[in-house]
Amino acid sequence: MQSDPKKLLSKNEKLIHSDALKVSSHVQRDDADWILHTLMIEGYDVPFRFRRQGKYQSLQGARVNLTYYPSTESVAGLSIEVMKVVRVKRS
Repeated sequence: MQSDPKKLLSKNEKLIHSDALKVSSHVQRDDADWILHTLMIEGYDVPFRFRRQGKYQSLQGARVNLTYYPSTESVAGLSIEVMKVVRVKRS
């Protein structure tokens, strides 16, 4: 089943869709029963995060299409902006 970014964007106005973003770093680490993926994108100073049940092949250097929304997380008492990824697909 493939998700359509246009349908997702029409349902939630806070979502942002970007095409052909280049991944400069991709880190995968265990988070209980899930794998937490963190992407750093060229031209952005914010981490893009998503959780999946399994590991992906490394996306470092690849171009991806992302659908995401901005969020904040508190780390050691500091508020940090992160992007929560809803949909990721290689372009």
